[in-house]
Parts: sequence; structure tokens; C-alpha cells
Amino acid sequence: MPDNSSSVTEGLRAGSRAALWGVVAITAILGLAAALLFLALPDAGAFNDRVEQIFVQNDALTDPTQLRLLEVLGQSGTAFAEVLSSYRIIIFILLVFATALMVAALVLLLTVVGLNRRMTEIVRSGIEVQSLRILRGENAVMLNDMAFSLTPAAIETLAVLAEARMDDEILTGAQIEAVISGKAEADCDEAAGATRIKRLRDALGNALVSELLVRNISRKGYTLAVAKDALRVD
Repeated sequence: MPDNSSSVTEGLRAGSRAALWGVVAITAILGLAAALLFLALPDAGAFNDRVEQIFVQNDALTDPTQLRLLEVLGQSGTAFAEVLSSYRIIIFILLVFATALMVAALVLLLTVVGLNRRMTEIVRSGIEVQSLRILRGENAVMLNDMAFSLTPAAIETLAVLAEARMDDEILTGAQIEAVISGKAEADCDEAAGATRIKRLRDALGNALVSELLVRNISRKGYTLAVAKDALRVD
């Protein structure tokens, strides 16, 4: 249990750090995009400056129609400046909303991942093997307070693993087959023992239960992930 608690705590810390850096990264990216966008937009007074330049270059115009045209251009420049200013405000608001939504989505995603990990740890802790009693005569096994009915072959395989665990031994597939069949180990096939282990796991049914009980140690063999004093074979 302490190992589970420490792993959960470490997972939560890692998730918090990931969320923090994710929020910082999203804010920085959108901030950079906003800065580039605002720099790319024309200045609100650019049109007015151009109209003023036209007035200066054509100060000799006296025809009323021409003067009226220049006045219209001046009014258009003012309207353009106002519209562009409103566009800047709208773009800023949209970027703020986009940042908020992306941050919320990231936090929600990390929260879901953290909850899934936490639930997995809770499930594992909830079915931690406190006692394992094998009843050969009844073809059953008592796991904590839960009873499982198994086939005689599965009970025999589980009993062999339990006895080996009480002797601090790890059995290969060939050794398991030799103990059960009574043959010499040299005459037994590794695959036959592996098949017995597979059938035992299938008989247990629940993948999580079988994973907690039967452990496959690479290049060594099979053993039960149960404390010796928690085992009993009747």
C-alpha cells in the first residue's frame, strides 16, 4: 500500500506539472499569435494619413465637386479607422476565449487521465491479495473473501505454484509440467507448462485478478505474487 500511495502521489504531481506547463505553453503560443496578428494589421490612422497627403498634394483644387470628393475620402478614412479599432477589440476577445477554452480542455483532459489512474490504483488496492486458500477437494480457491470455482487442472497448476512460492522457488513451464505430469523435466516441453498457466488465467476469468496472482518473470519462470504467509493449500 505505501508503494501504491507514493506512486499515486507522484502521478498526481506529474499531472499537475504537465497541466501547468501545458497552460503556459498554450498561453505563450496564443500570445505570440495575437502579437503577430496585431502587428500584421494596418494602422487605424493609415487611411487618414493617406487622405491628408492627398489634400496636401492637391491644395490647388478649387472645384466644389473635387473638394466634396476629398471630404468624402476624409470621412471614409475616419470610418475605416473606427471599424479597424472595433476589429482589434473583437480579435482580442476571440483570442481570450480561445485561450480559456484550450486551457479548460487541457485541464479537463489531464483531470480525466489522473482520475483513470487513480481508479486503477483503487481497484488494485481493493483486491490486494491478503490471503489465498486453495481447496483441492472442492476445486475452489478462496481469494480474500471471494470464492472461485476452477477446473481440477487449474487447481493443480495453482497448487504447484503455491507450493513453489512457499519454498521461494520460481518454476519454468517445463518444471510445472514435470511436477504435474510426474515426468522428468528433460522430457517436458516449456510450451506445455505455459499452456497450463494460460488455462489457469482463463479459469480465473478476471484479467486483473489473474495478473495480480500469476506473475511471469522474464527468463526465469512463473510465480505467485502473494506473500508466503498468506498462502494455504488444503
